[in-house]
Parts: sequence; C-alpha cells; structure tokens
Amino acid sequence: MRSTRPSFSVRRERGARRRTSPVLAAVALGSALALTATACNSGDTKADGQASAAATDTGSSGDGKIKIPDDIRDKLKEHGIDIDKWKNGAWKNWDKDDWLREADDFINPIIKGLWNPDRMRDADDPDKGVDDNDLSGDQGVTDPTPAPVDAKAVAPTYHANAATAGKVFFDSPEGTMVCSATVVEDPAHPGKSNLVWTAGHCVHAGKNGGWYRNIAFVPSYNDSGKTAAQLQNATREEVAPYGVWWGDWAQTSDQWIEQGGETGGNGASYDYAVIHVTPEKGGNGKSLEETVGSALPVNFNAPAVPKVAGITATGYPAAAPFDGQKLYQCTDKPGRLSINASDPTMYRIGCTMTGGSSGGGWVETGSDGKPTLVSNTSIGPVSSGWLAGPRLGDVAKGVYDSVSKKFAGR
Repeated sequence: MRSTRPSFSVRRERGARRRTSPVLAAVALGSALALTATACNSGDTKADGQASAAATDTGSSGDGKIKIPDDIRDKLKEHGIDIDKWKNGAWKNWDKDDWLREADDFINPIIKGLWNPDRMRDADDPDKGVDDNDLSGDQGVTDPTPAPVDAKAVAPTYHANAATAGKVFFDSPEGTMVCSATVVEDPAHPGKSNLVWTAGHCVHAGKNGGWYRNIAFVPSYNDSGKTAAQLQNATREEVAPYGVWWGDWAQTSDQWIEQGGETGGNGASYDYAVIHVTPEKGGNGKSLEETVGSALPVNFNAPAVPKVAGITATGYPAAAPFDGQKLYQCTDKPGRLSINASDPTMYRIGCTMTGGSSGGGWVETGSDGKPTLVSNTSIGPVSSGWLAGPRLGDVAKGVYDSVSKKFAGR
C-alpha cells in the first residue's frame, strides 16, 4: 500500500490511461500528499532452474503439461517475445521499449514451478461527477485522520475464516513482489468464478512502466499460519494448499495506467485491478471459486461514508513489524480522504497494517448480513496507522465487466 502524511509519504499497495475507453481508464491522484507504493521487493529475480513455461494450462490432457494456445503464442511473437527465451529468463529484461504497458498488451506466460515456497516467502511488500451517494458531501472532503486500529491476526486455518483471501506474487524490475487479493464472483460464470480483485499497482507500474510479470495468485497462503521459521522447510502444498493460479488476463483502469505513480497518491482513486486466473497444474476442471468454496460479490454503488457502519480490511502485511507470512484484519468505521477534489473520494480507516496488505479486500456487511467487497487497500502513511482505498463506481465496474465478458464464452 502507499503511505501518506501531511507532506506525507503515502505507501501505495502496488501497481496510462488509454483514451479509447473512459470506463477503463487508470487514475491519477494529484495532491499535497506524497504517497509511496506498498508492493514488495525481495531483489530475487531468479527463476527456478527446473521451470518450464506456458501461457495457459488447458487442463485437457490431465498430464500436468502446460499448453500454449496459438493466439497467445502469436501475440508473444507479435511483441518479439520467444516463449523459450522467455521461460529461460528473458522476462528479466525490463528495457523500457520492451516493457508492455497498454491495456490490451497483457501477457503472462506460465513458468511452471517458478513460485516455489522460498520465492514466495522472500517476496517483498508493490467518471468524475457526483453521484447520488455523494449528495452527503463526500466529494472533495477529507475527514480528520482516524485513530490507529491494531491489526488482528486471523485465526488459522485461514480458509475457514477468510476463504476468499490470498496473496498475489509478481516480478518487477526491483525483484519479487507481493500484494494481497480477494476471490470475487463472476457474473458470466455463477458459482464458478476465476476472478481475483486486487490493486492496480499490483499488476501495472502505472505512468512510468508497464505490466508486471509472472503474476500469480495463491489463495489461503500459509493456511495453517506457520511462522517464518517454520516456513523455511515447508512444502509447496503447505504454503499453497489450494494451488498456484496464474493470471491469464489482467485489467486495471486507464487512469492508473496513464497517471499512477509510486509516490504522490497519483491514481489512488482508481487503483484497482481484476485478474482472471488459471491453475498452474491444470487442476481437476474446477474453477477457483469451486476450489476455495467461496467468492465475494462486488458492490459498485457502495454507500457514502456517513452511511457505512464499518469496513473490514484483510491482507498479508509484509513491512515491519510484520513479515508477510500471516493474515491480518482491521475493522473500523470509515472516514473520507480526498486527494484531488475532481476524483472520487476514497474510504479511509484506522489500521496498522503495512505494505504487502496492498490490494487486500475491504468488506462491508449489509443490513441483510451478507458481506460484499466495496474497496481494496491502496495507500497509507509511511509510518502506518491508517489505510485508504478507492470507492468503487462506474470505472471499476467497467474494468470488472470487461474481464468477465472476455471469458464469458469459455
């Protein structure tokens, strides 16, 4: 997550705007706040020597082999990418000219076995009108800084207490990084979703970069809540009991792509992304939602801040005093944070979670008792103490619907 303070340095939890689609634009947050992204960086950019590559696993053969659809292979060639060279380390080339950044340029070939327990453990913390809900005066308003709320450890097993939560791993020019994420429903595949919600800065570098690489989701990471010391000898199955799911498509807002930055809060109001995933090993034909047994609905018309009784943020904080290996939550009544009066006002809560919790879901439980995702962690102060997340509206719904429709017939 990014950080903020008066003349603040706000941590961003990770991540150009293409004029072709205002609905899918990536946000710019201009402000007096100096925000810093909170993704993760381990400096480890080495792939597993035994890794084999592929763009997607059809799962049709049942032999665990990865197969690359012709359209993906052709797209790789289009960008001058040789799949064999890619799997053998060419993905480490971050030359500006070769770093794909446009919305329709996402390419993420699976490198089987790349995300082993050690690599996962070492990853570091990466419409502007007023709608009816803003009639309360939310737009452009910043409430007093909330009092810190101590993050509470989620009791293991995490699957039993927060089945939709997990970690997103990816590679950046700075090394291996990590964010938090949430399994969400897919309207095109009821009960069989393969969609994951996270922050835009967890998939795309924003204004000065492009798509991150080797993006993968691990639901219920470290499900039994082992300590860092215990994880030293953990098997991949213990670390990732529900498998490793690679992103075969990701989308963030055009606003984030065009204006998002590691500092300054740029893009924070539009700092969200949706990843469509596929199992690394092909699996048994079950979707992500069927595999974990749950997925959250997303509310794109969440109530104005004064109408929200409380929000619970979930994530794997990685910056001190946390180590990124355990799941935590904070619950607080939200306030408002406006970084740019022309951008949607953000939700803000007191919370001591740090970088690595970026992208983690913010959940509100409605009067009907049903939980819905209403935001994700985007920024927070360098010193920690509070978190802010974008309020989801038409732009976020455009991103979500676009990914859902892309896979509707598959």
